Amino acid sequence: MNQINVGDMAPDFSLKDQNGVEIKLSDLLGKRVLLSWHPLAWTGICKVQMLTLEVKKGQFDKLNTVALGLSIDHQFTKQAWADAIGIKETSLLCDFWPTGEVAKKYGQFIIKLGFSGRANIIVDEKGKVAWIKVYELSSVPDIEEVMAKLKA
Repeated sequence: MNQINVGDMAPDFSLKDQNGVEIKLSDLLGKRVLLSWHPLAWTGICKVQMLTLEVKKGQFDKLNTVALGLSIDHQFTKQAWADAIGIKETSLLCDFWPTGEVAKKYGQFIIKLGFSGRANIIVDEKGKVAWIKVYELSSVPDIEEVMAKLKA
């Protein structure tokens, strides 16, 4: 598994979101990007984590930041989940096949579990990793800490 560090160029990727829209990291240069990794759709903590991104969308916009939710779930799973929990404006990316390929590039794939861990990674406007925080699978990431990092 790759290890990624603050200051590294963020590995480029192209993944479909829950609506089948292709999102390419390098297309977002000039904006900051929050990569918010969560293990699996249809789980309680992941729901809270992704809904927080949706609730904070206006603040992210003001901070020139695009928040993306990432997991290994299939597009149709993500689409049904987003509809069920009310995600309308946040892209939930599908690192489905090859399973966890992008998570592996970012050091976030847990091989023995077969899915990604829980982490927030901020990529700056030039495509460099600016901040990384990995969380216990059982804990909800502190969005206010993320907002403070973006405002700093």
